[in-house]
Amino acid sequence: MGCQSASDEPAERSAPKARELVDVRDRILAYTEQARPDASYTPPGDEERERLAQGVDKLLAGDARAAEGLIGPIGFTVTRITDTGSGRRFDEIAARDDGPAARWGRLYLTADSAVRWNVQVPHPTSDRDTDALGVRLLESTPGGALVVAGAHRESGTGDTADVAHRQDSVFHAMVAELVRRNVPSLQVHGFSDSRQRPYDAVVSTGAVQSAPGEVVALADRMRSEGLRVCRGWRARCPVEGTTNVQGREAQRGHTLFVHVELAPDARGDGPDADEAADALSGLLADWARD
Repeated sequence: MGCQSASDEPAERSAPKARELVDVRDRILAYTEQARPDASYTPPGDEERERLAQGVDKLLAGDARAAEGLIGPIGFTVTRITDTGSGRRFDEIAARDDGPAARWGRLYLTADSAVRWNVQVPHPTSDRDTDALGVRLLESTPGGALVVAGAHRESGTGDTADVAHRQDSVFHAMVAELVRRNVPSLQVHGFSDSRQRPYDAVVSTGAVQSAPGEVVALADRMRSEGLRVCRGWRARCPVEGTTNVQGREAQRGHTLFVHVELAPDARGDGPDADEAADALSGLLADWARD
C-alpha cells in the first residue's frame, strides 16, 4: 500500500542540486519553534498552491530538476539533506527565505526508497511536542515522509492558519499529492487533560467510521502498553477528527488516514511518550512492509 508505481517515474531521474549535511531533528524543530500565535500568516494564492502541488508530484516521481523549476519562482527550494547521525537522506521542500512563504509549511521525503507512508503535523507548538513526535517517527522508520505546518493555528486572521480545517493551504496541497499516490497518512494531534477526556490516546480514521486491521493493531499495542485508548470506530470519542479536511481528502481518494490525539503525558517527555511513539512506529513499519 502507498508504494510509488513505476509508471509514475520519469524517463530520467534527477536529484536536487542543493546538498547539505545536517542534524535533521534540529533543523525541523528550529523551523517549528517560530510558529507563534502572534506571528503573521498570509495564506498562499491559487497559483502558489498549484505550483507546490505540481512540484511535490515531480519530486515524488524522482524528477527534482522539474520540481525546482516549478517551485523556484514562488520562493521555494528542494534540498537533499543527509542526517549527521544516521546517514539517512531526505529531500526537503522549504521556503528560500523568511518571508510569508516560510509560514506555509515544509515537506520531507525519504530519498533512500519509495515513499510508503507519511506523518502530518498540522499544529506545531499549539499541540505541544507533536512536531518532535513527527520527527521521531520520520527518523525511526524508513520509507516515510513528514508534512509539517509552518504557522501556529491561531496566527493570522480567523482560522486561516488552522490547516487541519482549511483546504486553501500549502499543507493540504502537499498532503493531497500523497493521497493521490495512495500513500497512507498518520496525522498527530494533542489534547489537554480534562474530565471529559479520560484517555491517553484517541485513535480514529477521521471521516471514515471503520478501521482496517493495522489500525486495530495500533490501538491494541497502545492498550498493551498501559495506555487508555478510545477507538473512534467502536465508541463515541472526543476529538475524532471527523471534520478534518485531510481525512476527507483521503476518504475521497480511498486512501487510509489515521487521526491520533494524544494527552500531554503521551507526548514529549511525558511518562507514556515512549510507549505511544513505539506503537505509532509499529503502524508505520506495517505500512512500510506492504
